[in-house]
Amino acid sequence: MTDTIIVLTEDTLSSSDVDKLIALHADETYAYRVLVPADTDRPLVATIIDNLSLGELREAWDRARGKEPSQPEAKATADDQLAGSIAAFEAAGRSATGTVVDDDPLPALKAAVADGDVIEVAVVTYPHAVEDTFHTDWASRAREELQVPVLHLYSGTSELG
Repeated sequence: MTDTIIVLTEDTLSSSDVDKLIALHADETYAYRVLVPADTDRPLVATIIDNLSLGELREAWDRARGKEPSQPEAKATADDQLAGSIAAFEAAGRSATGTVVDDDPLPALKAAVADGDVIEVAVVTYPHAVEDTFHTDWASRAREELQVPVLHLYSGTSELG
């Protein structure tokens, strides 16, 4: 079995995100497995605060009006994000596999770690003011529940969460 790094992301990984992930273990060759949740149910207030803090006024307005993606829309978006993320790994010379998972990715992370070959989990998200502050974000929850190192990177930046 090849040691695996699970990459949980809420959006398509950029080439710079993939480069940062690979650089963490530049001298090693690991398998990468990308998990992308089909997100249909984000918390109302936290999502609006996140949108406003990032200057996403249209998204905040849509969320305030109750506009959530349908299950087929969320699945299609997640499929596209997964395909783009795998393509970014391939463009960087690394192979990756992946899966679209349920809205709450923690059960999928637990199952992947239980398989025994996962050495690390990398969570790549945008900043989420409320979740990050109160440690209810995916990375914080994973750190509490998993027995492997969990790294939280902010997408498109060199910042750690």
